[in-house]
Amino acid sequence: MSANTRHILKGRKIALDMSQSPLHWIPGDADSSHLVNGIHLLLPAGELWFCRVFNQALPLVSDDILAEDVKGFIRQEALHAQAHRHGERWLQANGMDIEKAKGRADLLFEKLLSDKPLGVISLPTKALQKRWLIARVGLIATIEHFTGFLGDWCMNSEGWDKADPVVADLFRWHLAEEVEHRHVAFELFEHLCKTQLGFYLSRQALMSIVFPLIIYMLTDTARQLAGQDPDQQARKLARKSVLRILWEMERQSRRYDHTPTFTLMVERTLRWLSPKFDPINEGDTAQALAYIARSPAANAGAATA
Repeated sequence: MSANTRHILKGRKIALDMSQSPLHWIPGDADSSHLVNGIHLLLPAGELWFCRVFNQALPLVSDDILAEDVKGFIRQEALHAQAHRHGERWLQANGMDIEKAKGRADLLFEKLLSDKPLGVISLPTKALQKRWLIARVGLIATIEHFTGFLGDWCMNSEGWDKADPVVADLFRWHLAEEVEHRHVAFELFEHLCKTQLGFYLSRQALMSIVFPLIIYMLTDTARQLAGQDPDQQARKLARKSVLRILWEMERQSRRYDHTPTFTLMVERTLRWLSPKFDPINEGDTAQALAYIARSPAANAGAATA
C-alpha cells in the first residue's frame, strides 16, 4: 500500500490496563509526560464534538466516497474519546484533580462551539445555521492538521521506545489512526465551501485562531497537572510561562525527541499556507496501518470484539 492509498476507515476498539503505568511515563522527563498527559483531558470532549458536527454535515455530502470516509472518521473519533476516558481515570488514580481542565474543554466544545454560538446565540435562519456548521467543520479540519502532523511525527520517532509501553501504545495507536484519516476533515470542509478562494481564505483565518489556542491549552493543562505532582522538582513546570515552556520543550525535544519541537510544529503549520496543501501528502498510511497491526491494545481489543 502506498502512502496515499484510499481504503475503508474502520473503528477499532482497544483493551488496555494502565493500573501499573507511572504518572511520569516518559522516564526522567516529567515535563514531557505532563504535556502529553494533558491530551487525555482535552480530547474526549473535543472528539465527541467532532462526531456531532460531522453527523450534522453528512446530509450535505453529495460524494459517496467522501460520505463513507466521514462515517469512518466518526467511528474512529468516537472510539478515541472512549479510549482517553481510560487516561482520565488513570490520572485521577494518580491523585490528579482533572475537573478544571475537563471543565474548560467542556465549555469550549459543548457550549461555545455548540449549535448555538457561544452557547446562547440562536441562529434565526437555516442559511446561518448551515454557515455555522461549515465553520465548525473548518475548525475540525484545522485541528486535524495538528493531530495528523503529530501522528506523522510519532510514527517516525523513537522517543517513546523506552517509555511505559501501555501509555505509549495508547497514544501511538490513536496517532496512527489520525494519520490514517488525516485527509477526511480537510476534504469535507473543501466539499462544503462554495469556492476555492473562500475555502483557502477560511482555512487560513481558522488557523490563526486554532494554532495559538492549541498551544495555550496544551501548555496550561500541563501546568495544571504539574502543579499537583508529588515531585517537588516536577512542580516547577506549573510556575513557568507559556514561552518558557515552549523554549524548554524545544531544547528537550531536540535532545530526546519526547515531543515534537516547537520549530517543527511551526514548520508543518506553514505548509498549510500553500494553496496546493493536501494532508494526504503529510503522512504514510501504510506506516500507520503497520503500527495498528502490531499495537498490543488494538490486538487485545480485536480479540475481545
